[in-house]
Amino acid sequence: MTISEFEVKRCEREIEKFFAIKRPPAQLRSQLDFGYRIVDQSVELFEIRPNWRNPEKIMELPFAKATYVKKDGIWKIFWQRQDLKWHSYKPAPRVRYFEEFLSIVSEDAEGCFFG
Repeated sequence: MTISEFEVKRCEREIEKFFAIKRPPAQLRSQLDFGYRIVDQSVELFEIRPNWRNPEKIMELPFAKATYVKKDGIWKIFWQRQDLKWHSYKPAPRVRYFEEFLSIVSEDAEGCFFG
């Protein structure tokens, strides 16, 4: 089940605030930028950067994901390891509010999201 249109707009608004702080300066964004996608009940954050072998190709490298579990009213937090699989973020596997997810990603206390 997908999250509601209202919740999508709220997430987009919060992500834009998050990116306003985290995005690199405009002159560097051709080398590194951030993006997001909302699919069904998940919000995925990713880096946008040129491929190191072929700079003409642009890559999207996911680093954080939150999945909404409607019946429990929580967001599950995941990070992508080098094996390219999503793993539960053990220090805080779930949060009540989407803003908490963004706060945890921003803080990155374990070095999982931004290294």
